[in-house]
Amino acid sequence: WLKKLHGRFEAWYSMRFVKPQFERLGPGHHLMKPWNVKLHGKHIAVGKNFHMVTDRDRRVSFSTWTLGDHQGRITLGDNVLVCPGCRFDSASGITVGDNCMFAAGAYLTDADWHDIYDRTQAVGVTRPIVLEDNVWIGDGATVCKGVTIGRNSVIGAGSVVTSNIPANVIAAGNPARVVKPLDPERELVTRAALFNDVAKLDAEMDRIDRYVLVKNNLWGWLRSKLSPRQGD
Repeated sequence: WLKKLHGRFEAWYSMRFVKPQFERLGPGHHLMKPWNVKLHGKHIAVGKNFHMVTDRDRRVSFSTWTLGDHQGRITLGDNVLVCPGCRFDSASGITVGDNCMFAAGAYLTDADWHDIYDRTQAVGVTRPIVLEDNVWIGDGATVCKGVTIGRNSVIGAGSVVTSNIPANVIAAGNPARVVKPLDPERELVTRAALFNDVAKLDAEMDRIDRYVLVKNNLWGWLRSKLSPRQGD
């Protein structure tokens, strides 16, 4: 019951303090520890079933910059997952398709942020980023300005993507290069499948919680906060 109460507080906090900062935040969103997300600027829009996980030491940030002719825009599609430490910085445009996933520490930036030759000038060169549907960005990967990543493709952990990546491949490295194609004979199940039956999903999550937390109690939780021990 304590976890459920905490979840309701997160939902209230999300609606009261976080949602108004978005241009659009679609229905079905679930923001874990939403007090650890930072939004700066206008034109930040997210579709339905947005799932975001944050942490006190790994905040999530969305920033759009307005400067002269530059106006950033960040648009995320439906069923997108964003993990702790992700950053999205835009001075022109970042467009993310449906069912995309961002592992911890992923970074998307569509600008240099300073001119290469006149470093007193902010923003510098900026070109839009486009991620098509079902793209998966690995842990700590960086996607640079002007990049398009094709449908279903996976970017390996720690990669730096400086040029376009085609659809249905796995790419990795610095700079990222295609490592191998996805197997065309295997079915790709995307995050959209999670939301085909929301009631069933909620029931399954409740079943898992009850299984994992069956031995927990209020006093044990308080003790873990005041005097933690191995296993807590």
